[in-house]
Amino acid sequence: MKTFKKEERLCNRRYLDLLFVDGSSFLLYPYRVSYIFIPAENPIPTQVVINVSKKRYKLAVDRNQIKRRIREAYRLHKEQELYIKLPGGRELLLLSLQFVGKKIYDYSFMEKKLIDALRKLTSIIEANEAKKVNGGH
Repeated sequence: MKTFKKEERLCNRRYLDLLFVDGSSFLLYPYRVSYIFIPAENPIPTQVVINVSKKRYKLAVDRNQIKRRIREAYRLHKEQELYIKLPGGRELLLLSLQFVGKKIYDYSFMEKKLIDALRKLTSIIEANEAKKVNGGH
């Protein structure tokens, strides 16, 4: 399932607002990762949006190049690093991968850092699940 279909992209304005207003986030350079779980019936466990600042990268070709590299790394690693570690159920994970790096890095660096970010995200999610199971302690 190494695809990146339309259903996996976060386009819903209401969900985007919810993610950035109520969601949690962490920084793992060169990414800021924001996430929130919402109750929703969806065959895809995660919807993701990829952001690159127009203020920092004025040229569209630079922004597009960064987004292509992030999308490709996400597409290749989402299954083993994210999907299999998500708790099953009726929740949809809304995810934002925001590039905050100061320069355009090569693909291998961006891929390695994205894997680290996905691992950190799954460990945070697992810790939260453990708190729920233990009654919030």
